Amino acid sequence: MATRNPLQFAQQARAEISKVVWPARREVVLTSVMVFILAMLTATFFLIIDLIIREGLKGILTFFG
Repeated sequence: MATRNPLQFAQQARAEISKVVWPARREVVLTSVMVFILAMLTATFFLIIDLIIREGLKGILTFFG
């Protein structure tokens, strides 16, 4: 059952926070770089797809227009 005592809650919260394992600086840097690279690859992919669709639609509209 949930406790309603604020002092007990603070103690339990402090105990849970002490269990948190923080990543090392190197791990944070590597994952940040990986996220940036994947974001750039995704942006490039969608840019290429957008250009292909745009040119296809221009061709269709020119053909029928």
